[in-house]
Amino acid sequence: MLALNILMLIPILCILMCVICNWNSLSKYITFVGAFFIFIIALYYTRKITQIHPFIGYKDAWIGIDGFGAVILLLVAFVNLCASIFSIGYMDIHKKRLIKRYYFNYNLFVFSMLIVPIIQEPNVVWVAVELTTLFSVILVGFENSHEALEAAWKYVVITLMGAGIALLGFLILFAAAKRAGIEHYTWTSIKSIAPHMSPTLVKASLFLILVGFGTKVGLVPLHTWLPDAHSQAPSPVCALLSGIETSVVLYVILKLFPIVRHVPGLDISKWIMIFGLISTGVAAFLIIQVRDYKRLFAFSTVEHMGIILVAFSMFSHSGNISGILQIIAHAITKSTCFYSAGLVLFLYKTRDINFVRSIIKDSPFAGFILFISALAISGAPPFVVFFSEFSIVKSGIYSGHYIMVSFLVFFIIIAFFAIMNHISRMVFSKKNAKSTSISMQKIPISMKIGLLLSILPVIIFGIYPVWIYKIAKIAAISLGG
Repeated sequence: MLALNILMLIPILCILMCVICNWNSLSKYITFVGAFFIFIIALYYTRKITQIHPFIGYKDAWIGIDGFGAVILLLVAFVNLCASIFSIGYMDIHKKRLIKRYYFNYNLFVFSMLIVPIIQEPNVVWVAVELTTLFSVILVGFENSHEALEAAWKYVVITLMGAGIALLGFLILFAAAKRAGIEHYTWTSIKSIAPHMSPTLVKASLFLILVGFGTKVGLVPLHTWLPDAHSQAPSPVCALLSGIETSVVLYVILKLFPIVRHVPGLDISKWIMIFGLISTGVAAFLIIQVRDYKRLFAFSTVEHMGIILVAFSMFSHSGNISGILQIIAHAITKSTCFYSAGLVLFLYKTRDINFVRSIIKDSPFAGFILFISALAISGAPPFVVFFSEFSIVKSGIYSGHYIMVSFLVFFIIIAFFAIMNHISRMVFSKKNAKSTSISMQKIPISMKIGLLLSILPVIIFGIYPVWIYKIAKIAAISLGG
């Protein structure tokens, strides 16, 4: 428990040190050191939960962590570590006076994501989720361009409207739990008294929270802000937004599923499945017509959020495991995609797909990494997303959801060819009259290190997925699967 408290304090200490320090350039190194210790503590808790305890924390306390929370915590810590390294070189292109502001808001954003899986009181979790919006919106508009500011405003307006809807859902859940005689209002306690809760109130609560937080997750048709915000923010922030913030919010929605499963006469699996398939299908077809390679990866996030929802909608042990595998695979792979996109933006100063050609000749490192990232996120073997998506398809077939599997595979194939069509043209096509010349700036070594560190688990866990499968099984048990 002490380490959990220290974990939450580290970003705050980083913020204070960044404010006190007179040298702006030290902010990036302070943030990196903080990210390193956060990762070590998160790794410690993940190992402890998978080997010794299914839950760490005091009974009925507001602070604690279970298997699923440990997975989310570790993903936040890992993506944060890679982003902090990548930011060291990436942020050097901005004026020195902006660096301290960037790291101040960066650490606040990381803090808000870290506390979501640690807090066990649902109403306080709602507050933590909304903090992720408030602390990240300044980062979305960091470039201070017309497009960035427009994306930031759209992000705030849509997600805060969703916040009000979700709050109503949490209040209804609280009322249902109180009527059922709950004493300590935590995730675990709600699950234990779920058989005595009103099906009508729980169903209304789930619907409102799904719609409200669906705005932040990017589920169709609540996704309209996401491609703008996730393409306009600095690339390390895009990695945090698309790679992990969406999963952090989805984690909160998924914590309701074990409660729903224990409420008598309540079956919403088909509606959840349809919702997930719509998000997957719409995003897959939107990727075809995209013209901005950062928006391409943003639409891919919408697709993957739908895939994850489909996996959990099966309400089965294998479905939960495969859904958690997909969360892990998407987080580490999507963050790599945005680092790769950031590298291309650093070299070509444009996000337009039509203006970027022959990357492999201009910069073999950038071209190779971008192509590998695209293959990985689109589900090609032997990368980790292929393993997780194969697990979802297998679970669907075993549970008899043949129509769902057919649609899901079709949408995944559409997205695969759409992504690879765009990226292949950027990497291998010959230059034309529209092509932008490559910048002569040398790629900072920190950007290369952050990229290589992030892509390692994408490859390793695709070839040897034993460890992530083990922690996925533990996390699935905490979800009742």
